Amino acid sequence: MSDSPLVTEALALARSTADPGPDLPAGSATVPLRGEALPVPACLDRTLRLSLAGDRLRPAPSAGALHPVDTYVLLGTGCGLPPGLYAYDPARHRLHRHGPAPDPAPAGAFAVLGVTARRTVSHYGHRAWPLVLLDAGHAAAALALAGAHAVCLDADGGLLSEVAGGVPVALAAVQLLPGDPVALARWAEDPSSAVSPPWAQEPPGCLRTALRVLGELTDSGERLGTWRTVAGQGPDDFVLLTRRSASPGFHGVPSNAVLARILAAAETASPAGPRWCLAVGGPRPGLLTSRPPAASAGGGAAPGGPAAYEDLVPRRGRAVTLHRLASGDVLPTLAHWAARQGWIARAGAVLLAYGCPAGAPGARVRHDHLAAGYGIGHAQAAATAAGVPSRPVGSWQGADLGAALGGPAGQDWVVHGLALGRSPGGGTPQPTAGRSAGPATGRTTGRSAGPATGRTTGRSAGPPTGRATGRTNQGDEPS
Repeated sequence: MSDSPLVTEALALARSTADPGPDLPAGSATVPLRGEALPVPACLDRTLRLSLAGDRLRPAPSAGALHPVDTYVLLGTGCGLPPGLYAYDPARHRLHRHGPAPDPAPAGAFAVLGVTARRTVSHYGHRAWPLVLLDAGHAAAALALAGAHAVCLDADGGLLSEVAGGVPVALAAVQLLPGDPVALARWAEDPSSAVSPPWAQEPPGCLRTALRVLGELTDSGERLGTWRTVAGQGPDDFVLLTRRSASPGFHGVPSNAVLARILAAAETASPAGPRWCLAVGGPRPGLLTSRPPAASAGGGAAPGGPAAYEDLVPRRGRAVTLHRLASGDVLPTLAHWAARQGWIARAGAVLLAYGCPAGAPGARVRHDHLAAGYGIGHAQAAATAAGVPSRPVGSWQGADLGAALGGPAGQDWVVHGLALGRSPGGGTPQPTAGRSAGPATGRTTGRSAGPATGRTTGRSAGPPTGRATGRTNQGDEPS
């Protein structure tokens, strides 16, 4: 059972069909920026420019293009600017000094990913805080793909908050330049002056709850956490700059070879996070996985715990063989689960991250969502490199995939997804513009395709368990 009734109740509400309520004021798009705007030093220019730079349209997806992630850069010696804590301004690609460095300053550079939850809560209400976690995972993936050295998704949030100058919520850390991750703790020895809270008065109820939930999740981390080195060479600049959420309406199932590469990108980036499978349409619809059928425990979707799953993930560079986990048209069910977004029923395929049981400990809830965003971020880059249009889907209601596959209820929920298709012109899809380029941009229109109506063979995903209503969460920004 969960170690936090608050997290358990909030997760159940986020997964329910309850309407998120009216919009609230989103507040400022950035944290208060102090002092002079300084150029990003050359050693970090490409990494930040190809990962986080931009106004509403950025390389890193965000639900509703609301971008709750705030990036704080810790510069040590030899980085081209005086050592210290800097806040990154993505709209102008500039750094603003927010505090001093320890004396003596350690070498290297880190990024701490804090969040201003209000931006996402303003539109998604009680569904927002899981989307904030997915956004932070996408931001970490974008930094990793653009050249960062290592990523940590489970460090103690209190430590991260201290080193970033007292930000209310800090979720992840990224080592931008090679060095010793232990040096991150040195920055907490001389805490900088506190960053101003991102609201001017008592926040509304749903925001108070989101902040309490995120606070409990960050408290679940280990001191320095687990650092995962980013292996291999990342995509070229063109792929990183054209990685955008395609407008709904792409059709056609990518080839098995391309689907295998996209699945492998997610699994190798995030082997200790949620589990992964592909829902495909076309003449042979169903669920595909990289696991041989014998690897499924008890005949259900879940092969056991995360450690058992990690042992089955292929090493980087190794080919993935796709195996059939279930047969039948699953896409209409996914469309119903994903806030009734009917276009998903007509997509070619959807990559799914699933896990995070009901009642999971806070550490599991935090890591499964961050890792899902991180894995989907890598998968979207792989899709872009293959010329495959894609769109992250982050808002899921009643999406108990394990129960639909005949397993126990409440154990394997869809956490995140990436819709895939074929580009009509056969080339790299063009980014959408404006707010719609991000993830979900507003309420759905029309009726979804609803549950699957045809007879399936083997294990089918089954019909959805409830009506999904409210805002979509598709698109450029996670979701």
